[in-house]
Amino acid sequence: MLYAILCYHDEDTVGSWTKEQDAAVMKKLTVVQDKLTKQGRLGPVARLLPTTAATTLRKDDPPLVLDGPYAETKEQLLGFYLVDCKDLDEALGVARDLGAANPGGAYEIRPVGHFTAGSVQP
Repeated sequence: MLYAILCYHDEDTVGSWTKEQDAAVMKKLTVVQDKLTKQGRLGPVARLLPTTAATTLRKDDPPLVLDGPYAETKEQLLGFYLVDCKDLDEALGVARDLGAANPGGAYEIRPVGHFTAGSVQP
């Protein structure tokens, strides 16, 4: 089953890291990613640009386009991993490995359904 591991952190904290600090965290995360890639379990990984670059479409009538993120929160969604895991326990293990490489913040783990022809399949 595919699991999305959503990475949340205080954007101001991460944005204040020096290039060296950021590179050190990315190097540690690459170790986890390389392991998953060798196992054939890692799907897309994305690091999102800052929320200052976000645009939100509110589904009002008529739709309303707003600058900025959807919600004001202390921690922002900064990126995600898509990982093939046999169950939630295995996905939690991957999130723990990522967490050991990247201090602070949180990882939200969600099963991913495949959306095709109007239906969602686990």
